[in-house]
Amino acid sequence: MSGAIADVFAKARAEDRAVLVGYLPAGFPTKELSIKAIEAMVDGGVDLVEVGLPYSDPVMDGPVIQAAAEQALAAGSRTTDVIDVVRASAATGAPTVVMTYWNPVERYGVERFADDLAAAGGSGLITPDLIPDEADEWIAASQKNGLDRIFLVAPSSTDERLEMTVDAASGFVYATAVMGVTGARDQTSSLGEELVARVKKVTDKPVGVGLGVSNGAQAHEIAAYADAVIVGSALVRCLLDAPTESAGLEAIRTLAQDLRAGVERT
Repeated sequence: MSGAIADVFAKARAEDRAVLVGYLPAGFPTKELSIKAIEAMVDGGVDLVEVGLPYSDPVMDGPVIQAAAEQALAAGSRTTDVIDVVRASAATGAPTVVMTYWNPVERYGVERFADDLAAAGGSGLITPDLIPDEADEWIAASQKNGLDRIFLVAPSSTDERLEMTVDAASGFVYATAVMGVTGARDQTSSLGEELVARVKKVTDKPVGVGLGVSNGAQAHEIAAYADAVIVGSALVRCLLDAPTESAGLEAIRTLAQDLRAGVERT
């Protein structure tokens, strides 16, 4: 586990709360505004930042994140811009990881991506469509650069697949608590607690739960059994729905504050 991510989980454990992880796409709606949005998110209480790399074929993403990615790509967002956003995010003091499909990393060059991510102060990579048994090149490049490999497990993961994925992961394990695409929901999935329990049987690595959280009450529910609560679509929607830039930034800050209060376990 990278030092920055390990420190965040250690601090949260000492405070008897879950880590709050917030996702926003780089370049949405512009590179400059995406940096301001991340700063607002961290100011509101997000502990660890996921910077999304916009991709033209986001098969796991729901309509909110797809819409944001389309705007970012239309504005000309490139992988080099994502690295710049990571640098700005890491400068806030929040550990920063990139969430990306694997194809853009391959196109950029796996070693080059790892080198540039580490140089920008990034802490690791979340790869929703890369499984450990096909990740030899990334494992080598990430180990060389001290980057964490955050793999996903799902309710559909077999025990064998779950154990193999957890063994290969570092930083934390990303547990997708619902089947299907990303997106905020009125209720969190009932499968989350069961999945975390399965992961905890085979590892002491931290487990973060994502997909579906949209408010502090839901964050509190998940924080009761998970080491981290991951929020994406609800934060992105703050910018999508805002009538002005300043209103969008304030909405992100306010939601982050609500979520941060929610991850308290007391």
